[in-house]
Amino acid sequence: MKLKFILAAAAFGFAALAASAQQTPDYEFTVIKENPITSIKNQYRSGTCWCYSALSFVESEILRTKGIELDLSEMFVVGKSYRDRAVKYVRLDGHLNFAAGSSFGDVLHVINDYGIATQDAMPGMNYGSALPEQNELDAALKGYVNGIASNPNRKLTTAWLRGFDGIVEAYFGEYPTTFKYEGKEYTPESFRDYLGINMDDYVNITSFTHHPFYSQFVIEVPDNWRWDTAYNLPMDEMMEVMYNAIEKGYTIAWGSDVSETGFTRNGIAVALAEAAATTGSDQERWVGKADAKVETPKVALPQEVTVTQEMRQEGYDRKTTTDDHGMHIYGLAQDQNGTKYFMVKNSWGETGKYKGVWYASDSFVKYKTLNVVVHKDALPKNIAKKLGIK
Repeated sequence: MKLKFILAAAAFGFAALAASAQQTPDYEFTVIKENPITSIKNQYRSGTCWCYSALSFVESEILRTKGIELDLSEMFVVGKSYRDRAVKYVRLDGHLNFAAGSSFGDVLHVINDYGIATQDAMPGMNYGSALPEQNELDAALKGYVNGIASNPNRKLTTAWLRGFDGIVEAYFGEYPTTFKYEGKEYTPESFRDYLGINMDDYVNITSFTHHPFYSQFVIEVPDNWRWDTAYNLPMDEMMEVMYNAIEKGYTIAWGSDVSETGFTRNGIAVALAEAAATTGSDQERWVGKADAKVETPKVALPQEVTVTQEMRQEGYDRKTTTDDHGMHIYGLAQDQNGTKYFMVKNSWGETGKYKGVWYASDSFVKYKTLNVVVHKDALPKNIAKKLGIK
């Protein structure tokens, strides 16, 4: 966001801003391992990062297992997810989160239950925009399910779900019953089977101390509306899973907090010491709101905090670590100082210095990861044994 300056403060502010721009760190990355990914997409004005990132992960899995590069339909998954959530929302009389956000497991559930289609078979852009713009749809669906959940007739009609489907299909278009891929006709279910996607092959991993390690628990965030469970590992073992996955040729669906100062607009994510909040302060009154994405200092690369398990837990308990954003980790790199970074495919288009790719430091990933999804074969054998996974 832009700083707002008044009167004489403007000259000082612009000078400070220019000095800051000159102090942007100049990272030099060397790739250690890079696994195949598909093209970078743009979720634009939609809250569907969970779908873009998880489908990107699935597309990389298909590249790994079948050598096929596909562009799968995000809106096929989003529409089916909305429908499942609407049913649960109404059953629970509205006592459930109904919003655009969701979780990686949602994508696997939809593929398992309904199959999958290609982007060509269902582009999902039936409302006059070249890129997703779903605020209007989200508001319409929320208003609709709220009205149904209030049950004004004291008995639900048999029409309400058809009405919901009608709204979704007005925006996304009709779901394909059949479509062709490379000259052969498929249903969404038969295409899933052809691709060999089996949700039982994937595991959800997290690391928090309010539940026992090596057990499963439901991660308590509103977007986990299906109440999927995750395996709970100590922080260092969660990181061991991630490094092992990349080194063995697998990629990772990554859920993380991105509200930190160290997550920049220019493709860098580092774990910096937290600055004192200025929201509502006199400082904000006179020089405007602090830019939450200020570039990190130059000359020497920024000093990162030493992350502990206790820091992770405090972030979760105090809600400074939340499930802000889903992304797709596909590689490892290191900077000129030897610090390791995960290479991250984002879903904001080809933006920033690295054209849609972020470099997330080891410390940032340790600190701000909410959960990851990996193929079960990506687990180190000793960790899989501790979790009882075969």
